[in-house]
Amino acid sequence: MNNKLNYLDRNEFNFEPSEEVKETLNNFDYGKLCFYTRIYDQGKKSIFSVHLSELYNIDEKQILIGYGAEDLLKKSVHYFLTLGGSKTMLIPKYSWWYYKSIADEVHGTTLQYPVYEEGDTFHYDFDGIKKMVNELQPKILLVASPNNPTGNALTPDEMEYLVGMVPQSTVLLVDEAYASFLSSDASYVKKLIEKHPNIIICRTLSKFYGLPGLRMGFGFIGQGEEMEHFAKYANMYLGYDRLSEDIAIAAMNSDAHYRKIAQVMQDARDMYTKDLGALPGFKVYRSYANFILVKYPIELKDALQQEFANEYYKVKFMNEPGIDTHMRITLGRAEQNRKVCDIILKIAKS
Repeated sequence: MNNKLNYLDRNEFNFEPSEEVKETLNNFDYGKLCFYTRIYDQGKKSIFSVHLSELYNIDEKQILIGYGAEDLLKKSVHYFLTLGGSKTMLIPKYSWWYYKSIADEVHGTTLQYPVYEEGDTFHYDFDGIKKMVNELQPKILLVASPNNPTGNALTPDEMEYLVGMVPQSTVLLVDEAYASFLSSDASYVKKLIEKHPNIIICRTLSKFYGLPGLRMGFGFIGQGEEMEHFAKYANMYLGYDRLSEDIAIAAMNSDAHYRKIAQVMQDARDMYTKDLGALPGFKVYRSYANFILVKYPIELKDALQQEFANEYYKVKFMNEPGIDTHMRITLGRAEQNRKVCDIILKIAKS
């Protein structure tokens, strides 16, 4: 019996890196580790930020590099909530617990704005957000697109509406960790950051490119004096990890490999919707990320947890009020997805 635990509860990557990534690691010039990068002599942050500048057609000065998107989110929240003035950040009602945690670290106030369920998806309540922004004048409005754990995403027009809704004294902080699953077209990023000085967009190599262990993230910022000061705070003077830079570039240069994996995940979404969606008391939500949210009859929770444990699988059973009858399932390899679906079917029909 295969008793290796299958982690489908952490939104990690259950596939192989691309051949380009493997070759870069195998052929890495170890001598690079003996010296700092010299690119800062040119006024640049990193060979990776230069690569991103060319890829997105964005000024390198408007690009941030971090130790995963986690690092960029943390630096953003810590910096802007300690400037003086408002120490309030608005976050989605259903969202990653880490947002509140990093605000708490600097004694910030975190308030949740409305998120409502409609059909097989969730939506941000724009009217509710606007009302809270007008009343509270928060320093940060944080949105996630796609959002974890609900899987819903914003269109470029909706993002434009949100950043236009807030005063320039409020920063729109956008967590786009899963955005590459939504679309390969990121041209809206350039338009947003060139038009709005109060926006930060954070991305990562951890999700679509399947490299959470690399801890490499990147972001884009608007133009203006406040963001220039933030960039000085966020960026590293002596550069970044030379190996991680090379691997990150290799990953982004092998997009086709990851698009094939994204199709495996889409097949899994279709399977879950077809096989579980018709079960009494179950509901499968539309997702634009590498996970799917499933509502289940709460009386089945103990049996489901036990059966998953028996089969050496882990999925995340949510405990947040409002979605505490839901499980979030990472989309893995085809055989893993089929196994999870069969476990649920077994318990649901027993």
